[in-house]
Amino acid sequence: MRPIRRMTRCYPAGIVRVIEIRLLEGPSVYRLEPVVKVELALGRRRTWFGQRIPPRHALVRLGASVPQKLWPESVITLAGWARRLRSAHGEGIGGIRVHRSSDPGHWILTWPWVGAGRARLIAEAAVALTDRAATPARRAHLTGAQERLLSQWMNVIARSSASPPTWIRDADRRIPIISISGTNGKSTTTRLLTRILLRSGRRVGTTTSDGVLVDERLVDPGDWTGPGGAHAVLGRSDVDVAVLETARGGLVLKGLGYQSNEASILTNVSSDHLDLQGIHTLPELAEVKATICRITKPDGWVILSADDPFVRAVARTVRGHVALFSLQGDASAAVRRHMARGGRVYLVRRGILGEAVGDAWTPIAAVRDIPITLAGLARHNIANALAAAAGARALGLGIGEVHDGLLDFHPSVVESPGRMNIFRNGGRVALVDFAHNEAGLDALLDVAEGIAGGAGGRVTPITVIIGTAGDRPDDTLRGMGRIAASRAQRVVFKETLNYLRGRSRESVIGELRTGTKAAGWTQDIPIYETEVDALAAELNGAASATDGSRHDTARIVVLLCHEDRSGVFALLRERHFRPVDTAADLISLAPRLEDRPRR
Repeated sequence: MRPIRRMTRCYPAGIVRVIEIRLLEGPSVYRLEPVVKVELALGRRRTWFGQRIPPRHALVRLGASVPQKLWPESVITLAGWARRLRSAHGEGIGGIRVHRSSDPGHWILTWPWVGAGRARLIAEAAVALTDRAATPARRAHLTGAQERLLSQWMNVIARSSASPPTWIRDADRRIPIISISGTNGKSTTTRLLTRILLRSGRRVGTTTSDGVLVDERLVDPGDWTGPGGAHAVLGRSDVDVAVLETARGGLVLKGLGYQSNEASILTNVSSDHLDLQGIHTLPELAEVKATICRITKPDGWVILSADDPFVRAVARTVRGHVALFSLQGDASAAVRRHMARGGRVYLVRRGILGEAVGDAWTPIAAVRDIPITLAGLARHNIANALAAAAGARALGLGIGEVHDGLLDFHPSVVESPGRMNIFRNGGRVALVDFAHNEAGLDALLDVAEGIAGGAGGRVTPITVIIGTAGDRPDDTLRGMGRIAASRAQRVVFKETLNYLRGRSRESVIGELRTGTKAAGWTQDIPIYETEVDALAAELNGAASATDGSRHDTARIVVLLCHEDRSGVFALLRERHFRPVDTAADLISLAPRLEDRPRR
């Protein structure tokens, strides 16, 4: 590879843009401590263009340090000023690292910080002095203007506040932590693990995208999957274990907020939240989410999906013991290798979910007795049950305690709101789920198609009501439209106006429509402004106007619900739909499940 200084000729002189200066309050993809992050863009503006799964030569390791000999001149200058100013003001010495981004021309500098206001001002001063082409060497000659600028910044920094990082060090916490991340399934796994621990007698503090919970009681609503939620739980005196759902956003924007955990679970990595904060590819997304695994203590457990190549590769980067879970079971080569080394694995054998350690096999529970698996129909929830069982065992629970907790948790609107909630009124069935990406929609339609098979070989038509947040990339929106059109008999669009996030409403619908057309869909697709309006219209028989059926004809309506879950549940109650949340209820809905072969 040619030295980067020779490459800098391609950037027009003087064009250095500051993308952001950010203080991270704990472990992140870059460092496992609080750091200042300065992102620069050199040269003309260019947009990332590439493959979501890039070839090996195009992989970018976000956390890897770039050797100093490859730094562009402006990065060298900025690092020099940061080093000099930090030393002058008690913010430490050394520790500056430079990282690549997959955004063309973007470079990221990180270094540890001690005092918040002071650290930010030092970063701003280093950028300002670099912009004026001032040389950071102490013996270098500065112009009068450069000298005045340096003096002004030195005075401002000297008067600044210096609040320490708010991250929670291991010495400052008294309870164990298990962290859960991934693209899909983390909320269900978090809730299920909470139930297992609670049933075993533990007092549990939980963070989810719905809020902070204590012993499953909601104490603070809202999305608390970032460091703020972790602090809220770890600061309580009425809990003795923390179960923390950890989302990408908090990791990228603020850092993890605590130093380490006793166990971690990484469920999967698929296309979601890409093209945000410089994360464009699946390997990059996996690297960000794997932060929770890299901070797991050496005597702790890292629990990984063996079925996801990006997730199982995380095993090479962690210090803790590794346990795998897999829907492929003994058919998985990764599982067989891990067991051959005496490793711990969670899988299903002949319909029984259990734990394997080397050649030893311990059954835990029959899959069709675990309510969230919907008698084995919801395979994604079998994976979540495997992950939760592994997490509970990592925290020291016994097999019997895990068994009891798995059987005690139901996919109801109370215990698992918005996650695979099923309702029925005669021959009509409604599925309500938070699915917001391609993988989630696929899993939801797997369940719908299983129910649609019904008894006697009859197939019930499926209506899918789709829509999601505007910050999804175009290819994700198109993928969702393509999946809906290829698997459902009727497609409906619902808008998510409170979550446009910078995109126009026309653009969201346009990309979804493009996806349906790519799948060969030629029929008109109705558009509704709200989730309640869309569901009400479909339950009122909107489909009958196009297929000639009666409005009360048997039909399965699948709703991707993000904005108004309470309104949707209220509508279903008004229409006399009753919840279907036990295996027995589901078998009555889909009798073919009784004869399903065990694997």
